[in-house]
Amino acid sequence: MDIGVLTVPLGGESIDDAAAYLDDVGVDAVELGVGGWPGEDHVDRERYLEDERSRADLLAVLSDHGLRISALATHNNPLHPDDERAAEADRELREAIRLADLLGVDTVTCFSGLPAGAPGDSTPNWITAPWPSQHADALAYQWDEVAIPYWSDLAKHADHHDVDVAIEMHPNMLVYEPTGMLTLREATNDRIGANFDPSHLYWQGIDVTEAIRFLGEHDAIHHVHAKDTKVYESESRVKGVLDTTSYTEEADRSWLFRSIGYGHDEGHWKDLVSTLRMVGYEGALSIEHEDSLTSSREGLEKAVDVLDRAVFETRQGDVYWTE
Repeated sequence: MDIGVLTVPLGGESIDDAAAYLDDVGVDAVELGVGGWPGEDHVDRERYLEDERSRADLLAVLSDHGLRISALATHNNPLHPDDERAAEADRELREAIRLADLLGVDTVTCFSGLPAGAPGDSTPNWITAPWPSQHADALAYQWDEVAIPYWSDLAKHADHHDVDVAIEMHPNMLVYEPTGMLTLREATNDRIGANFDPSHLYWQGIDVTEAIRFLGEHDAIHHVHAKDTKVYESESRVKGVLDTTSYTEEADRSWLFRSIGYGHDEGHWKDLVSTLRMVGYEGALSIEHEDSLTSSREGLEKAVDVLDRAVFETRQGDVYWTE
């Protein structure tokens, strides 16, 4: 397995400087933003699509520092009820898939998106309960009339380019937990799978190793984010975990995204890595730093430190003791 980094926190630096730094701290792979919320500080998607020399230069810089690209990232909402916003997100995603093909990258990470609750609505609607019954009707509309038709077509586009689409299960998106992830995969094709980010699962109360096993049974994990979360029970016991408190008011939140090791201990991360190996995942663990209690560099370096002791550097050996 490789230790990777989503390079967004280093967006103020050139790709040359960011690659040199990541090489120096022991990183093996990079996930590069090419649109949507991750932005495109290191990769101008439209320019790289048109300019073969730019693509070659990017790959050369990364190769010089022993780095590979684990995925291109474009997180946005292609199911948005505003047609212009949906079209922009769809274009970003389709172009990211094309660019991944041109760069020899096998994965694009993204969100499922979130539709409105009914035709004519203007705001995405996250449905979290089936009652009153209009909520169940809204959820059926979102899946049957919006998400499945869109993602069926997008999955064909991805298959044409031989690129996997790794969806991050994210609350306030239609796919936010493993059973929804599998529902979308089964309704489309095997190009659709998970960008397994445990941080959003922790605070929902989902057992992440069980979730890995569940998705792994269907070969549905295409990429992994290494990102931790800490649930603060002094707050969650009072107001639960559906917390709308600002992320900048850390002391008042029920949970926070944390650097690896600050939400769950090293033993947990070793168990997570081991479970990924059990289900056949040998790709990157891409660190996504969103810990507001520390700087980007310190958070990344502490995460690398923990993962360096957790990941396996070799392939599985022969089970010689059973012979």
